Amino acid sequence: MPTVTSADGTRIAYERHGEGPPLVLLHGDSTGGQYWARIAPRFADDHTVLVPDRRGRGDSGDREAYGLEREIADARAVIDAAEGEPVLFGHSFGGLQAIEVAREVPVRAVVAYEPAVLVGEYREGADLAARMQERLDAGERREAMKLHVEEVIHGGDADDLDAWLEEWPVWPEYVRFVENAVRMNRALEAYELPGSLDLGAPALLLTGSDGPPHLRESVRAVHESLAASRLVEFDGLGHTGPSEDPGRVVAEIRAFLDDVRAPERRA
Repeated sequence: MPTVTSADGTRIAYERHGEGPPLVLLHGDSTGGQYWARIAPRFADDHTVLVPDRRGRGDSGDREAYGLEREIADARAVIDAAEGEPVLFGHSFGGLQAIEVAREVPVRAVVAYEPAVLVGEYREGADLAARMQERLDAGERREAMKLHVEEVIHGGDADDLDAWLEEWPVWPEYVRFVENAVRMNRALEAYELPGSLDLGAPALLLTGSDGPPHLRESVRAVHESLAASRLVEFDGLGHTGPSEDPGRVVAEIRAFLDDVRAPERRA
C-alpha cells in the first residue's frame, strides 16, 4: 500500500484504484478506508480513486498530539500525491475534512454526506466526548463505544442497540478505536461552523431522511453557509447512506459531476 508523509511526520497509507481524474474518498469514524469498498469500484473505471486510512486507523500511523488541523494536513498530503485537482468525497468526519481541505487548496468539487459539524443548541450541549471518557476511565471500553454509535449513527435513539450491533459487520472490532473516537468528538465539539464558507469549488451536500436529527440539521447549516451548493436528501437512508445504497448515492454524485464538467465541454 503506498504512503505519504503528513506535515507532522505521520505516515498516511492509501489505496489507489483506476485511471482518470483524481477522486479522493475520506472516511468518517470507521475502521479505515475499507468503508468505501462498495463505492470505490463504481468510480474506478473513469477516475483515479485514492482511498486513505485516517491517522490511527487501518495501515496509517499516528501521533499522541491530535487536532482537526492534523487530519486536514493528512488529506492534503494525499491530495499532493494525486495528479491534478481532485474531487473530494467525504462521509461524516471525512465530510468536514473535505470541506476544510477545500478552504485551503484548489479542488475540482466537494461532496459531503452528513458532514460532522455540530450547530445550534445541539453543539451548546454536546458532551459525548466527556461521557465516553467517563466510561473509558471506568474500564468500560465497549460501553464507551456504544455511546458513540448510538449518538452518531442513531441520533441518540436506538430501540435495541445490542441487537443492531450483533448484525453490524465491524462490531466488536470497532471498539479498538474508542480512544480515537473520544479525541475526534472532542475536536468536533470545539469546532465552530463559520458564518460563510468559500470553497472555491462547487459543492454537493447529501443527507438521508433517517439520519441523526443533529446531522440533518448540520448539513443544512453547511448548505446555508456556502455561497453555492446543491443539497440532496435520500429518502429512507441513514447516516451510513453511502454503504446502505451505494448505487443511489453514486448516481447522484455522477449527475452532479456531469453538471460541473458541462461548462468545460461547451468551451
